[in-house]
Amino acid sequence: MLSPILLSLKIAAIATIFSFLLGVFFAYAINKKNIPGKNIWETFLILPMVLPPSVLGYLLLIAFGKRGLVGGFLLDTFQIQIVFTWVGAVIASCIVSLPLMYQNAKSAFVSLDPIYERAARTLGSSEWKIFRTVVFPLAWPGIISGIVLSFARAIGEFGATLMIAGNIPGRTQTIPTAIYFAVESGNTELANRLVLIMTIFSFLLIFCLNAWLKKKNYIGRQS
Repeated sequence: MLSPILLSLKIAAIATIFSFLLGVFFAYAINKKNIPGKNIWETFLILPMVLPPSVLGYLLLIAFGKRGLVGGFLLDTFQIQIVFTWVGAVIASCIVSLPLMYQNAKSAFVSLDPIYERAARTLGSSEWKIFRTVVFPLAWPGIISGIVLSFARAIGEFGATLMIAGNIPGRTQTIPTAIYFAVESGNTELANRLVLIMTIFSFLLIFCLNAWLKKKNYIGRQS
């Protein structure tokens, strides 16, 4: 039972790191800069949130399969296979969690008063310094929300992960796939334990996030 738990944490952690980097980058670039085709970019970023997992998994198979554009290139050039590996599970988890990270980062950036950025520019600060010392710290609560929600989404990903990574015990079997196949095989005791662990873990994540945000808002009102 320990193997799928540890693997799920590993996959979710790596996927969340990539979701954080991509989500913050795109949220800032699309909503704070003059980027052509903003609506198209944003639609592509949010699309995995509404696509059925089977459709998303199939698209990933087309892209990263042995004959896929990306998968074929990696296999022929570097002998790297994505399908039926934990790397495939990371890609699936990253894609499904990215919309949550993007939406939270976007809300955080859009809600900022531009007067702080204008003041920094008048003092001669570069755009990178403004982002690093002004925009990012002020948007941090919203970004933290995106990180936590992205991690929770990544650790619970099932459909797309099953299609691209499969269910290989010790290699690609995550908590959701372990629960599914435990139920299929009639091992309700294992399924119940994993469901309980998953439910408690997800509850604690959201509970701690809400408590932290309420505390930060209270401190902000006091100051």
